[in-house]
Amino acid sequence: QVQLVESGGGLVQAGGSLRLSCAASGRIFSINTMGWYRQSPGKQRELVAAMTSVGSTNYKDSVKGRFTISRDNAKNMVFLQMNNLKPEDTAVYYCNLRSSGPDYWGKGTLVTVSS
Repeated sequence: QVQLVESGGGLVQAGGSLRLSCAASGRIFSINTMGWYRQSPGKQRELVAAMTSVGSTNYKDSVKGRFTISRDNAKNMVFLQMNNLKPEDTAVYYCNLRSSGPDYWGKGTLVTVSS
């Protein structure tokens, strides 16, 4: 069993920054992908950014150049630095871990960007 706990969400004005953190615990295979998804009311959950255990990254087009994903493999943590936030970035952000078994999800952290 794997547990994911997110932190770092909050309220910020447009143009501001936030840094999300996610700590994974439990039985974690060394080869995995950790990432961030988001979901806003009435919309489907969507991938924001993901990073493999060897450093390959994938970003949603609308966040490229503004968001940066990073990992600390020794601590089983993943981070999302979000700069130049826009109101359309408002959503609940979920941490995800994908390996050889089922996907694991955190409970989510709310990011609200005011205009």
